Amino acid sequence: MTNVISVMTAVHPPAAQYLADAYKSLLEQELPGGWDWQWVIQEDGETDEVRPHVPDDPRISFGQGRHGRAAMARTLALSRAKGEYVRVLDADDMLTPGSLARDLKALTRDPAIGWTTSRVLDLMPDGSTVGFDQDPPEGIIERGAVLEHWEEHNFRAQVHPATLCIRRDLLLALGGWMALPASEDTGLLLALSAVARGWFSAETGLLYRKWPGQVTSQPAHADEREREARFAVVQARARALAAMENWRFEG
Repeated sequence: MTNVISVMTAVHPPAAQYLADAYKSLLEQELPGGWDWQWVIQEDGETDEVRPHVPDDPRISFGQGRHGRAAMARTLALSRAKGEYVRVLDADDMLTPGSLARDLKALTRDPAIGWTTSRVLDLMPDGSTVGFDQDPPEGIIERGAVLEHWEEHNFRAQVHPATLCIRRDLLLALGGWMALPASEDTGLLLALSAVARGWFSAETGLLYRKWPGQVTSQPAHADEREREARFAVVQARARALAAMENWRFEG
C-alpha cells in the first residue's frame, strides 16, 4: 500500500503559467519508500484559462469552483485530499529537492508534532534569490511561540506559512484556511501554533516567486484598514484557541 502526501495548490488564471515549474519541482522530489505525492489543484473560479496548464499525470486532481480567493479554493480542495499529511504549494512557487521528505521525516518520527515549516528563499524576477536573516534554529517550535513572535515583531512571523505541511485531521479540525481576502495562511499558521507544536527545517524548502501579478503585490493588499481588520481577527482566533485548555493537539 502506498502512503500519500497531498500537495494543495490554489490557482487563478494569472498564475497558471507557473504550474509547469511547480510540477517540475514535484517531479524532483525523492520520497521515502512506500510514499508518493498527490497534487490537488483547485482553480479559484471557473474559467477556461487554467486547465490547459495542468499537467497530464494521474497523481493530479484538478477542480474548479466559484471565485472566493485562495482560502476558499484550498478548503474546497480538501474534499479531494487523500493523504494523512497536507503540504501547501502556491501555484507560482517551487519546492526544493528533498522538501517533502524532510516534512515527512519530522511528522512521522514524532506524533506530537502537528505541523512543519522550512526556510524560504524569495525568487526574484531576475533569477536571484534573497533569504530571511531571522530564521529560527532548526527544531521544535513550542506551542504559542509563533503568536508571541508575530505580536512582538510588527505582525511578522518567524516562519513562512507558504511552507506549511500539516496533519490532515488537525487541519480539518481547525476548519481549513481562514475566510479572509488575504493573510488566510498566516491565520492558519497562528491557529496551528496555538494548539500544537511545530517543526522548523533550516534547509531551504521553498522558492517563493516574486512577480508583479502575485496577489500580495497588488495595491489592495496594502490597504491599511483591511490589514488591521485581517490581523485583528487572526490574532483573536489564535488567542481564543490558546485560552481553551482542552483544545490541545497531543498526537
